[in-house]
Amino acid sequence: MSPTILAPLFIAGAALYFMTPEERRRLAHTGMRVLGAVRAIANPQAPADPFEDFLRRRTEWPVVTPILLVVNTFLFLGMMMAPGPIDKQTLIEWGANYAPQTTNGEWSRWVSSMFVHGGVLHLVATLAGMGTIGIVLERAIGRAAFAAAFFASGIVASIVSVWTASATAVTFGASGGLFGIYGLLVATIICGCLRTPRVPFSLQAAKRIVGGGVICIGYTLMSDHLGLAAELAGMTTGMAAGLVIARGVAREKPAVLRAAVVAFAALVITVVSVTAVERVVDARPELGRTVLVEERIADAYTNAVNEFTGGRIKAQTLAQMIERTILPSLEAERARIEALRGIPREQAPLVAAAKQYFNLRAESWRRRIVGLRSANSLLLREAERSERAALEALQRTRAS
Repeated sequence: MSPTILAPLFIAGAALYFMTPEERRRLAHTGMRVLGAVRAIANPQAPADPFEDFLRRRTEWPVVTPILLVVNTFLFLGMMMAPGPIDKQTLIEWGANYAPQTTNGEWSRWVSSMFVHGGVLHLVATLAGMGTIGIVLERAIGRAAFAAAFFASGIVASIVSVWTASATAVTFGASGGLFGIYGLLVATIICGCLRTPRVPFSLQAAKRIVGGGVICIGYTLMSDHLGLAAELAGMTTGMAAGLVIARGVAREKPAVLRAAVVAFAALVITVVSVTAVERVVDARPELGRTVLVEERIADAYTNAVNEFTGGRIKAQTLAQMIERTILPSLEAERARIEALRGIPREQAPLVAAAKQYFNLRAESWRRRIVGLRSANSLLLREAERSERAALEALQRTRAS
């Protein structure tokens, strides 16, 4: 360091050392006043914002919105750090809506799916929309009212997504709740700005809301994580909640009782939906078990044929093995598949192919039994043809 810099530092240090404590305190106060004056000159204060004063009188600090932002961010970071890519199975494991699981007792997915995101852009769009409008609305109408409207809208959107999306689709994201908040904003404007007294207008707050909304809505319209019908249902719910909550918002903060009414209505809708939504089953894993049964039966028959060709068992014994072991296993598997209820429409062709397989396969085994017992080679060839047709039908169950 050069002497020209060291000299002033040495003098300043010596001066501070020889000062009394009282002199040091006076020097510190003087320095703070000078620093304040410099900051005031460099950054003159903007004129008072009546809307900001209105928000400060209502709710000085938002709580719900920051919590939502943090929860969404940390859950996504958890998904990012989990092994493997963020694929369909990962989304389901982290709480996304998946009808075969949601409608079979995992109703909490109607809430958890609101915090699941499929990528960085999806998360950024959520944070942009929620951070800009959420902070303003929460302060204007209160924390309880804001939380009630957000969750009611998100839950209704999740329920509608189960009704409208493909039965085996995975739906997720906060867009239902966010669209509900935009509906709440519209209702608040109607209640607070079209009647006197009016909520003061702020161009700065409007710019922030519009900026975040363009990012959020633009991304949502380009993606299909939840479905437009579900998002519109969320917006309608938010608007209806707003008309209940925001009446007289310019005169007073909405009462907590109104938020309780909205929360109770959302609870009623959820309970009714739980009883009304048809249970859905994903038939693909079940058909996969049928493939395994066929492989196990084929292996058992191959081993028995090796015994037969080696002269260790007779044709009658082989026919008896088919009759007593293979056919009962096949019929038990047929009964299991036919007992499935709530199969999605898009999987109906797969189940139909499985039923065709069972018919043809049972026919092939019965012909083989008769052919072995009567030493009829024609029946054995027909059994092989039926077997090939059955295996082709089984292959079609793997179409997805």
